[in-house]
Amino acid sequence: MSAPPRWPLRVGLVGYGFAGRTFHAPLINATPGLELAAVCSRQRDAVLHDWPQVTVTPTPDSLFALPDLDMVVIATPNTTHADLAIAALRAGLHVVVDKPFTTTLEQARTVARVARKQGRFLSVFQNRRWDSDFLGIRNLIATGQVGRVTELESRMDRFRPLVRERWRETDAAGSGLWFDLGPHLADQALHLFGLPDLVQASLASLRDNARGDDWAQVLLIYGERRVSLHCSLLAAWAGPRFVVQGTRGTIVKRQADQQENQLRAGMRPGDPGWGADPDDMLVFDGADTPRALPAPPGDQRIYYAMLRDAIMGRGHNPVPPIQAVALMAVMETCLESSQRQMALPLPLTERERQDWLQGTP
Repeated sequence: MSAPPRWPLRVGLVGYGFAGRTFHAPLINATPGLELAAVCSRQRDAVLHDWPQVTVTPTPDSLFALPDLDMVVIATPNTTHADLAIAALRAGLHVVVDKPFTTTLEQARTVARVARKQGRFLSVFQNRRWDSDFLGIRNLIATGQVGRVTELESRMDRFRPLVRERWRETDAAGSGLWFDLGPHLADQALHLFGLPDLVQASLASLRDNARGDDWAQVLLIYGERRVSLHCSLLAAWAGPRFVVQGTRGTIVKRQADQQENQLRAGMRPGDPGWGADPDDMLVFDGADTPRALPAPPGDQRIYYAMLRDAIMGRGHNPVPPIQAVALMAVMETCLESSQRQMALPLPLTERERQDWLQGTP
């Protein structure tokens, strides 16, 4: 791919709901070399209040037709991701899709094929790879602090006992808690350990009047290693964000990364204290007291900086299509596993498995 003719890259954002407003617009704006140039939204006044310099369009097609965009970010309801991504790619644009990539594995494969045919970058916004909690435990695992990892528990719990009227909490395709928080949990596991041999899942609707799943327990089976992923909307007191067991000890990370809370509170990426995490990681290695190690700062801007460099010909796609396809295989197989109440292998082709191993974009 040739480098684009200008710097900064001009970015269009499709959707100005929670994800677009809270995450994408601030992170794009705070990344050198990217310019938030246009937003597609029915909330014209709200967009211009926050970003008075942008062009606001009423439809995705009108945004894709703008003559001076390089890249678009799809931050719309999950069921629209595949069609919008394909339309943007065919308009000659590089594309970022918010998680989950699509609602089915077959859709993911189709979008990836279109990106390859069009010669455009396609990436999925897996921002939680740059959270302080994940960066911390990844570094400790990589440096052998607890030896060979035998077990990892990863939790994202919330306490929202009242069912709200929004598409995320219905039983429609791509809705429910597993498709909301599950992509973060599963992507981090794949990033650490690769493709599992089997997945076993239990999804449930536990709240009064719940329409979609609001509780998930997923087991990824890797030979002698087990990875447990858990999320719930009925957890007034949640367990540690991460627990890592190994042959030489245990890592505990109690609290989660603070970037989402900072963004909700109005902090902009790069402000003093951005990404700081005061919650130490604890390493238990048989001594009377654990070792407390500081968590590294999180910085989700790194995702957009890496993608910028890839488009400019100076780096690699931070989340290439094969990683998005593999994650959708995990997401979809977990639905089937829960329905059939059994452990299942991932339905990836041999070519897809080879692409995963080779890191093929």
